[in-house]
Amino acid sequence: MSVFPRLRSGAIAQYPAVRELHFATGVQRYLDNSEQRYRDLPAHRKRWTIDLSSLDEGEAAQVAEFFAEQQGSYGAFVFEDPWTGNLVNDCRFEQDVLSVSVEAEWDSSTQLTIVEPASS
Repeated sequence: MSVFPRLRSGAIAQYPAVRELHFATGVQRYLDNSEQRYRDLPAHRKRWTIDLSSLDEGEAAQVAEFFAEQQGSYGAFVFEDPWTGNLVNDCRFEQDVLSVSVEAEWDSSTQLTIVEPASS
């Protein structure tokens, strides 16, 4: 399984990065306008939003190539949680399109959103 690439500095992400916990809740609505809520997933999912900026051409190409290898949200890979250092298997990109902005030779940037699989 592929591993999310590190930057030249050895870091996985840059500041500011965002980590969120998501819970999936289903809602059943009845004719009398009452509701019943239930857990749609057995546990939470982590979601990381990684802003990468001031990348050189090589780093930007490495991230873009990795994204293409995963075919957007189709492929699964191993991602190291920047907060804990734990490796998380079967992560996926949330988007199918990667936009890389190039301002200058040493100033490329992109944003990636990575989600972990639902744990049981």
